[in-house]
Amino acid sequence: MTSPILKLQQVTRRFGGLVAVDHVDMEIFAGEVIGLVGPNGSGKTTALNLISGALSPTSGTIQFLDQTISGLASHRIARMGVARTFQLVRVLGSLSCAENVEVGLAFHPNGVHGKAARKQAIALLTKVGLQSQADAPASKLTYIDQKRLELARALALHPRLLLLDEWLAGLNPTELQEGIELIRSMRADGITIVMVEHVMDAVNALCTRCIVLSSGQKIADGPTREVLSNPAVIAAYLGEDESDAEEEVAHA
Repeated sequence: MTSPILKLQQVTRRFGGLVAVDHVDMEIFAGEVIGLVGPNGSGKTTALNLISGALSPTSGTIQFLDQTISGLASHRIARMGVARTFQLVRVLGSLSCAENVEVGLAFHPNGVHGKAARKQAIALLTKVGLQSQADAPASKLTYIDQKRLELARALALHPRLLLLDEWLAGLNPTELQEGIELIRSMRADGITIVMVEHVMDAVNALCTRCIVLSSGQKIADGPTREVLSNPAVIAAYLGEDESDAEEEVAHA
């Protein structure tokens, strides 16, 4: 049987008396697009922070490509092939879009510099729809375009695993479809994706499997439609009106 690219075993993160992630087990296999869903405050972003090294687990272990990464610094984990985006967009506002991406290319273990970096940066900006903004200051971009730029920076690391934290949030219907197609293209490029997402249309369109957290605990893990029609998931995440929730799933 193929080994998972990412494995969490009994991972817990406490903040004083608050248990944000509570003994979570998780396995992600190469080529998957996984939806990590749940109500606000369920531990989803904390889980991404633990995987990416922004936080260390209180207990439990995290393995990436069969190497233990729990407790490693975030920059070391990034160099191993884990990239992410954030709910609150983080770009280098004083640099141009191309320069932002070139920074990511330089950070890669096989760093790219000079004209080669510029060429790759333009290609990545084109991929996310920002080719016309290559020389524009990142600080002048709209919020949506800053999200596109952050994604291009993440892709500059040539990640094996990409963590998307509500990257599709706030997009209009046209932008949402473009975003869905972009994520599909990344999967076709061989990138494994874990996406925290509240946009159920996108989850149903992209994710073959969903993992559901509630109050820091994993309450479901399985095929997307099966999981999203689970009464426990509907009650915890989609709301108490089961008929409305089931209709949303059916028409997504």
